[in-house]
Amino acid sequence: MKEQPQKAHVAVLLEEVLGWMRVQEPGIYVDGTVGSGGHARAILSRGHPQCRVLGIDWDPEALRRAAESLKAFGERVRLVEGNYAELERILREQGISSVRGVLLDLGASYEQLTSGRRGFSIYSEGPLDMRYSPKTPKTASEIINKWREPDLRNLFRTLGEEPLAGPIASAIVRRRPILSTVDLARLVEAVTRRRGKRIHPATRVFQALRMEVNGELENVERGIRQAAALLEEGGRLCVIAYHSLEDRLVKHLFRELAGPGGPCEILTAKPVRPAEEEVHRNPRARSARLRVLQRRESCSAS
Repeated sequence: MKEQPQKAHVAVLLEEVLGWMRVQEPGIYVDGTVGSGGHARAILSRGHPQCRVLGIDWDPEALRRAAESLKAFGERVRLVEGNYAELERILREQGISSVRGVLLDLGASYEQLTSGRRGFSIYSEGPLDMRYSPKTPKTASEIINKWREPDLRNLFRTLGEEPLAGPIASAIVRRRPILSTVDLARLVEAVTRRRGKRIHPATRVFQALRMEVNGELENVERGIRQAAALLEEGGRLCVIAYHSLEDRLVKHLFRELAGPGGPCEILTAKPVRPAEEEVHRNPRARSARLRVLQRRESCSAS
């Protein structure tokens, strides 16, 4: 039986994020992927009464949901449409020079993954789009219908970690034009012959396309570097990754920033994983991995 997405978006590793971010301390906290506002709402409702949240998302539909979810907090929350990879510019435009904490939840939301009309959903008929922001120039249709077979194969192998990348790429080129998400999903299913598995056989291909369209790995690197530079002394960066490719990149960047003479230190020797109870309540949390980085305290007094 293939796994269907849950019925509503649920903030992942919520208690762990609140603890590691130390939201009981006053200051400005950035939710760089605010989505529907689950983490931001918890920070505002359970954190220090004087803490504020700057919520960023480049999906205008997500920002509308966040605005509705967070309206009760008034001036304690500010929402900005933008990409967390441009965090430095966004904070400068908001008149903010440093922050107490930053959260980056790298997973696509329930609302995005189940949006047929935006092309994210494997299960719903829709165009091959997959853009978080309508301002993004590249679409999944352009990749599927115009890229050369070797380029498709490399994409599925590297960003999707798909073992059958070659046969899938070959089948796509032979079958062009491919116009909808369901057509692509059925083609991949036919090539892989993985019917009856828990996870849909096209999951890795859709992941690779989504990541390429939105430049997700490039955003992660830029976002982490900028967030680390913008933290106050003792401030913390929490990053939640959902698959090994992203998690390896986060791990590598954290080690670089915490190396000899680096500005930060790693607080999580191993990634924090969700408890069994959370996975039972929210299957989406199953693959989540939280890593935490802290800006070093100044040693000038010594």
